Amino acid sequence: MSIYVGNLSFDATEADLNEVFAEYGTVKRVQLPTDRETGRMRGFGFVELSSDDEEAKAIEALDGAEWMGRDLKVNKAKPREPRGGGGSFGGGGGRY
Repeated sequence: MSIYVGNLSFDATEADLNEVFAEYGTVKRVQLPTDRETGRMRGFGFVELSSDDEEAKAIEALDGAEWMGRDLKVNKAKPREPRGGGGSFGGGGGRY
């Protein structure tokens, strides 16, 4: 499982998130996606702790908490949706 952390300050670093989430367990991984064009952080990230129990405690404690001047949005990360590609091209109803 992974945790989504939204509404992050653009000044937040992976080390900052590691420090905050380490209070709830062992941090396995922190990711802060950046904009391809500007290289700036996009304002959200993902944190993975060593157990589901630790992640649940972190979500409960940090969702809505104020950190670096912003109210965090913290919840279970949803699986990544496949990009582009197939799908239906809509379609009108069959009028006969």
